[in-house]
Amino acid sequence: MKDLTQRIGLLIRARYPLLQLVSHEEARVEKALQRVATEEKLAVYRWAATRGLVAPDGKPIPQSEGAAGALAACEAIAEPALLVFVDLVPHLAEVATLRRLRDLTRSLGPKKQSLVILSARADLPEGLHKDAVVLDVPLPEAEEVGRLLAALLKQQQIELPADRFERFVKGSLGLTEQEIKRLFARILLGGGRFAEEDLRTLVDEKRSAIRRSRVLELWDSVPAMADVGGMDNLKGWLTQRRLGFSAKARTFGLPEPRGMFLLGVQGCGKSLMAKAVAGLWQMPLLRLDVAAVFQSGGSQEESLRETVRVAESLAPVVLWIDEIEKGFLMGGDKGGGGQAFGYFLTWMQEKSKPVFVVATANEVRILPPELLRKGRFDEIFFVDLPNAHERLSVLEIQLRRRGRDPDRFDLTGIVEETERFSGAELEQLVVAALYAAFAASRELEQDDLLDAAREMIPLAVTMDDHLKDLREWARPRARPASMDRRRIDFFSEWEAP
Repeated sequence: MKDLTQRIGLLIRARYPLLQLVSHEEARVEKALQRVATEEKLAVYRWAATRGLVAPDGKPIPQSEGAAGALAACEAIAEPALLVFVDLVPHLAEVATLRRLRDLTRSLGPKKQSLVILSARADLPEGLHKDAVVLDVPLPEAEEVGRLLAALLKQQQIELPADRFERFVKGSLGLTEQEIKRLFARILLGGGRFAEEDLRTLVDEKRSAIRRSRVLELWDSVPAMADVGGMDNLKGWLTQRRLGFSAKARTFGLPEPRGMFLLGVQGCGKSLMAKAVAGLWQMPLLRLDVAAVFQSGGSQEESLRETVRVAESLAPVVLWIDEIEKGFLMGGDKGGGGQAFGYFLTWMQEKSKPVFVVATANEVRILPPELLRKGRFDEIFFVDLPNAHERLSVLEIQLRRRGRDPDRFDLTGIVEETERFSGAELEQLVVAALYAAFAASRELEQDDLLDAAREMIPLAVTMDDHLKDLREWARPRARPASMDRRRIDFFSEWEAP
């Protein structure tokens, strides 16, 4: 919030007449505006439809209940002032009210005045787009949350170790100030003293609050990188950038990692890898349901703005956008979809907070080229069907996950029978073999795995032409996620004379 208040102060000094602050937190924003007004020596007038225009001394100004009347009353204010209007946007649908606001903006600057519109959505009428500066209010950052928690602990005479205090602060990021206060009150009323077990309450409440956005989901359980079979090139790239968010990397002159784009065959581990990145880098994981953005009845751009606010408040964080092409299929080229994606692409290019975006796609050719250009993503990786070495690795992982020792089986024979299988199909092969063994009331055997492999028809067989086209597109445009094991095999088998 500190950076935002500094920017608001700068805009006011530069005589910007009209600002819109987008936030659900009216009380928090109004307190911040009061601090700005005090620093800039401005009187504060407030308007809401329920109370009319209120002077700095708290007295209502006569005949200012309606929006048009309040704007007319503002014309008579001569002193330097901040005019704060709550929920003005719906009233601007009236032509006369909109006209009066546009007329008023011409006289605000010379009188050292600015009008600030507080609203939950950035949906000003088109006629004001050139006059207004729209600012998204960030959710409380770690410093603000720390002050809230410290004040509460002092009031309740509770002492916390520094590391636990930090975990409670970090665990509260992504919530509004009011949600944080309610959460802390719930812990206290439940008899909690901000002990280790109360962190579970915090995580549950936070996940519930974030999911109310309808398009975001917080994952607090992610797989380890060891659970991902193959993709050694990609794993090496991620390991190399593991410390990219550190202060040491900034001192060395490195920019923070921005993101990566994973495209390729369905069922080959793109989503699993996206989740494993958060585990490798020990960061929170947010999943954006891009299809829900365009199915929601509200503003698509506002849904993406909310995503950005939450992601930046949790930073450093991994933001996973699964099957991003669905957004373009369901509305990216019509209505407000183009505008929404335009906003999101601009944010990806210009973001300053450490939000690492992992986007996945099965069909990349329908995506606009500007999405894939350098600057938005650090790298594009193509995830192909697993080679023989990777299939062996995936089979070993799946058997271990289900309590079986891979060394009991001749997996090379299974690998030969699964030439065009995806990782997901290899997992289902193991599941099918286990069902066969379970039905026969015996332990899993080699023949169960072989029979399951021979009975299953992989998707790559039925989508052969599509797979060839995808590989042809990716060859000059993307790095392979897997090593070319044919060369490795050649050199390992070749012996010098």
